[in-house]
Amino acid sequence: MPSRESYEVRKGEKSLVHKAKQEANQQDILAAALGMRISGPQKPPATIWQPLKLFAYSQLTSLVRKAALKDNSLPPKYEKVHNFKVHTFRGPHWCEYCANFMWGLTAQGVKCADCGLNVHKQCSTMVPCNCVPDLKHVKKVYSCELTTLVKAHNTKRPMVVDMCIQEIESRGLKSEGLYRISGFSDSVEDVKSTFDRDGEKTDISANAYEDINIITGALKLYLRDLPIPVISYDAYPRFIETAKLEDPEKRLKAFREALELLPAAHSETLRYLMAHLKRVTLNEKDNLMNAENLGIIFGPTLLRAPNLDAMTALNDIRYQPQVVEFLIKNEDILF
Repeated sequence: MPSRESYEVRKGEKSLVHKAKQEANQQDILAAALGMRISGPQKPPATIWQPLKLFAYSQLTSLVRKAALKDNSLPPKYEKVHNFKVHTFRGPHWCEYCANFMWGLTAQGVKCADCGLNVHKQCSTMVPCNCVPDLKHVKKVYSCELTTLVKAHNTKRPMVVDMCIQEIESRGLKSEGLYRISGFSDSVEDVKSTFDRDGEKTDISANAYEDINIITGALKLYLRDLPIPVISYDAYPRFIETAKLEDPEKRLKAFREALELLPAAHSETLRYLMAHLKRVTLNEKDNLMNAENLGIIFGPTLLRAPNLDAMTALNDIRYQPQVVEFLIKNEDILF
């Protein structure tokens, strides 16, 4: 009668044989997936097998990412293009769009500065506009592209706009010369630095900044620092041409059409800002600020001419305040 020890030995041998067959089967499957032909009893040694397995897993990850990029039939609420920059990768990398190897020692491809997507330069033109910025890549608040900021923080509007407007409306709507009087520049820069460092935890209450003009200055600075203005460069010519129309009905219709050209995050930010400025004008008796005055202040901030010749840009200056004035006066109709 076989002893218990011999039974355990045979059981262990069977387990090892089963494991070896399982690994061999995995090798065959992966080799087939990678387009390799392994014939005969000899299998690749561990020194080759392990890198092959890592390569296969990286290919699978890339293919899954590629499928997500191509088959995302539901576009994000705020569509955003990738911010690709030429990048030198350390170690082997595969394109997350086509899943092919990125050859070369330097500048093998491009990397999105906002979400970290790695692709070939030639593939970057085919990647859908579905960038979802990662907070670890978005290092600041000021000078950050508007859609990038709201997608990174998952908000409808930039936090600076929301927080500053809420603070102004809570204690400053009746302040004389609101938005016309400048706050102390060093204090405005301090607010900017604090937002860049602390984000939504920034304290802009009266305890931190008693002068409301510092908060209005911080808001205007944020809008001026945007790489793409609230009224985007693409929509800019349409707004200027609309401001030149004299017929009231045609003008109103043209402004509605121009607003539809704005990216979603820009449109929402403009809507919120115009509603706020309308409330500012309702307190004109105290703050002495009407729609015309606010148009002069915010015109060059919200509308900046794209690369136009100097003469065209100079001629546009007179229409920029008119655009903002019209948007404020008709805020309840247009938005």
